[in-house]
Amino acid sequence: MTDDARRRPRPGVGVAADHGESLALDQAFDGDSLYALRAAVAAHGSQAGLSEGRTRDLVLAVHELAANAVRHGAGQGRLRLWAARDAVRCEVTDGGATGKADGAGAEPGEVARWLVRRIADGASVKSGPSGTVAAVIFRRVRS
Repeated sequence: MTDDARRRPRPGVGVAADHGESLALDQAFDGDSLYALRAAVAAHGSQAGLSEGRTRDLVLAVHELAANAVRHGAGQGRLRLWAARDAVRCEVTDGGATGKADGAGAEPGEVARWLVRRIADGASVKSGPSGTVAAVIFRRVRS
């Protein structure tokens, strides 16, 4: 993997762990692969040291963001998951919505946004001409 591929996009609200992050998962998805995406997120969340409950929350949040990218974005997207010493951080990106005048991706709907912000320790969304980046962070120990 190139250094450029490891570089993270920086969404609007800083949710990244600053030190000790390593890219643990980089997976493209579409509507037919959401089940496999959930299984991969569950395995990586558990391996990264999240509790069973926090891993379920992580899977739920990622699924909501990925399903939104499929439903309202370009029909596909990319998930990247980083494991840090004290947290797991995920970014779900889409390639922009086809047919939107500004070319921006699909921001999560109101219900998805509420759910993700309720269960994640941090969340942000940034949309622009190249699509939407939705980021969430789950700390190993909730503060």
